[in-house]
Amino acid sequence: MDQIDRRIVQCLLLDARAPFRRIAEVAEVSEQTVARRYRALVADGAVRVRALPGRGGSREQTWFVRVQCRPDAADALAEALAAREDTSYVSVTSGGSEIVCQTRSDPAHPHGSVLHRLPRTARVLGFHAYAVLHVHLGAEAKWRAFDEPLTPAARAVLHDARTSPRDARAAALGEADAPLLVELARDGRTGVVDLARATGWSKARVSARLEELLDGQALRLAVDLAYARFGFHTTAYLWLTVNPGRLRETGDTLSRHPETTFAAAVTGSASLLVTVTCRTMDDLYTYVTDRIGVLPAVTLVDVVPVLHRLKQAGTRLHQGRLTPT
Repeated sequence: MDQIDRRIVQCLLLDARAPFRRIAEVAEVSEQTVARRYRALVADGAVRVRALPGRGGSREQTWFVRVQCRPDAADALAEALAAREDTSYVSVTSGGSEIVCQTRSDPAHPHGSVLHRLPRTARVLGFHAYAVLHVHLGAEAKWRAFDEPLTPAARAVLHDARTSPRDARAAALGEADAPLLVELARDGRTGVVDLARATGWSKARVSARLEELLDGQALRLAVDLAYARFGFHTTAYLWLTVNPGRLRETGDTLSRHPETTFAAAVTGSASLLVTVTCRTMDDLYTYVTDRIGVLPAVTLVDVVPVLHRLKQAGTRLHQGRLTPT
């Protein structure tokens, strides 16, 4: 990946639906070059932009599960978990004897969930489940550990292109939105013209409804990256024991670190879960000692490196590339 590709991705992380002409201004290339490079990144499995339902309004509970199993059974069990629609992340960790899985469960329909089936799986030696209490999010809570971050002037180009602030009215997804969601789940950058063609709606209706859903946070835009394609080969789960009185402050701080891909308060003995992605193990060591080690509220850190990831944000990975189905 060269500097142009990295700038395109950084623009997408700031504004996933930024027009190619604005990205071209930041990358200092033509609009045609940006469009061609973006399509190549998607085709290569390096980038995927999707629109997903907002985190609020659902009765489903998100869990992280650490599954202990025999090393010779880990790959098959991880594949089975990754094939499920109710899992979002599946990784093999801890020397190949543990699987970390993010899953969802509906309290009204518990039977058939991952949590219900794991105790009945012969290959499972044990597991611990952690319910997500609070996800630490903010305007800057995104992974952005590039060596050459965008300058304030470049960031301003994208910021100024956004529409002026409006009162964000509450919005809820309805059955009529289903065809719109299908297209945006496949490609969150699908244009209004193509969305109108796919849904049978007018362009004005598509624009208004999309704006309403995004402003009301009924929809959120996710930019998935195959981090190894950009030279970042070390991902780890950090299970942190944190002073309860400073849990929110610590979670917010960690979510703003460039290396952080996720931060959430969870149930269990470790009260905060953070995932980080670095270039090397040496960089991970530096992050743990220099960034985590200085936080006064953190009393214990369990560092769990990912050996390989089979599923990321609902997208399967094959040989380090995103392979949406």
